[in-house]
Amino acid sequence: MKLSIVATLYQSAPYIHTFYRRASAAAQQLVQDDYEIVFVNDGSPDASLELAVELAQSDARVVVVDLSRNFGHHKAMMTGLAQSRGQRVFLIDSDLEEEPEWLNPFSQQMQNEGCDVIYGVQGERKGDAFERLTGRAYYKLFRMLTGINQPNNIVTARLMTRRYVQALLSHQERDLNIGGLWIITGFKQSTQNVRKHSTSPTTYTLSGKFSHLINAITSFSSLPLVYTFYSGLLISASALLFIAYLFIRYFFISAPPGGYTSLIASVWLFAGLIIFFLGVQGIYISKIFSEVKQRPYTIIRQIYRSASETE
Repeated sequence: MKLSIVATLYQSAPYIHTFYRRASAAAQQLVQDDYEIVFVNDGSPDASLELAVELAQSDARVVVVDLSRNFGHHKAMMTGLAQSRGQRVFLIDSDLEEEPEWLNPFSQQMQNEGCDVIYGVQGERKGDAFERLTGRAYYKLFRMLTGINQPNNIVTARLMTRRYVQALLSHQERDLNIGGLWIITGFKQSTQNVRKHSTSPTTYTLSGKFSHLINAITSFSSLPLVYTFYSGLLISASALLFIAYLFIRYFFISAPPGGYTSLIASVWLFAGLIIFFLGVQGIYISKIFSEVKQRPYTIIRQIYRSASETE
């Protein structure tokens, strides 16, 4: 099979039929009928699964992977890639904010440059000023703390060769951050500027975005632990200098320190720092706990390949 188009479903019912029609047309222009469309239902609460299964029953090129519950966007994408069979794989969101028609210019650039990956980058991030500000802060912090040169405003849409997909799937993390994995997998990758539309409200809350940032940083870098060590060293050195100052003041100036305000403030400060540092270490320990159990990051309830191939 020449091409697989992989898309996840979560509250995607209003877009499925239009996405299917446009993705099919783009694929037929490129490879005629030698393609498949893989939908991954990530525990969607609406009628996304039923609509996708109807498409699978009427078109043998449609595959529906139904997960047992909602596992998250990144894990659902990795599951879809694992089920794909094409020599080239086009990963894209199904909500039509990313255009299925990007497949053709992506393919042309891949052929011209001999790349293994072509992925989209927004020239300007969609959303209001707060959305753009937090987006810039996320990418800057991620690059600073991990050393991974992830471009600003990357999108899901990307065309990948089979050898790249196999290498990507070789990563076995349970706490996935697929954006970092895309970069560290390597191979020759090129970008294409795209314009992402605003067709649906985001499902990522502010707390979800912050949790995503923490997971991304701790998945790819031990720098927070290193910073914890140096912060503790700096605090200890400052405390020793202050103690030396108090001794000098007491024995040579005869001016004992007065009041308890500074003492209480110091206790609160250092207690807060201790809890914070323990929390940083706890995050890493929890990741070790999650990884050593080797639980699958998704569970597939059923795969619909066609009326005669349902698994």
